[in-house]
Amino acid sequence: MERKEIYKRLTAVFRDVFDDDTIEINDQTTAADIEDWDSLMHITLISAIEDEFGCKFGMKEVLGLKNVGELVTLLEKNA
Repeated sequence: MERKEIYKRLTAVFRDVFDDDTIEINDQTTAADIEDWDSLMHITLISAIEDEFGCKFGMKEVLGLKNVGELVTLLEKNA
């Protein structure tokens, strides 16, 4: 799957989880860039991403992510 398609689907997940249709994500997006993205919402977000892309992440994979770009790279490998 191409990054462009991953971003399209991922943006929809972010907008749904955070209930904000204005969210735009890019490679550098972090939790600090999105209001309400705290540790609890992070778990909800990862679960929603796993459901959307039909994959499961290991705890080490998730904890090592620094930004959305790294998440997209991980999805490229797993989706």
